Order: sequence, then C-alpha cells, then structure tokens
Amino acid sequence: MDAINIIEIIVSLLLVISGILIVFSKDIIKTIIYLSILSMLSAVAFVLLKAPDVAMTEVVIGSGLITFLFLVTVKQVNKVGDHK
Repeated sequence: MDAINIIEIIVSLLLVISGILIVFSKDIIKTIIYLSILSMLSAVAFVLLKAPDVAMTEVVIGSGLITFLFLVTVKQVNKVGDHK
C-alpha cells in the first residue's frame, strides 16, 4: 500500500463518519457544520480522483454557499419564532 491509498481510505472513513454524524445529530447548527465538513472532505476526495475543477466547485458551492444559506435560514427561522 502506498501513501495515496492510505489517504484515500482515511478520507473515505471520515466521509462515512461525518455522514453518520449528520444523520444522528440533534442540534441543527452542528448538523450544518458536519455538512460543511462533509463537503470539504468530498473536495479532498475529488482532488485525489484528479478532478480539481469539480473539487473547486464543491468547495465554493458545497462548503461555502450552502453552509452560508443554511445558517442564514436558521437565523431567520429563529427570529420569526421569537416574535410569536
């Protein structure tokens, strides 16, 4: 086994672990953070698969934009809930 195979195995295990954490997390903010971590690990996996263009898209859209939109949405929902 060379170093690349070991890195691929570690990234794959971390992807599975973060996916499980997303499913079983009770706190919405933690879930969003775990989703962001999953997106970053996906980007690393795409780089290992020699697809840097897809990795860059995953970082910008998956980790950046989607995480931001989820956090803003949660903040707005909490704001609306406070007014009742």
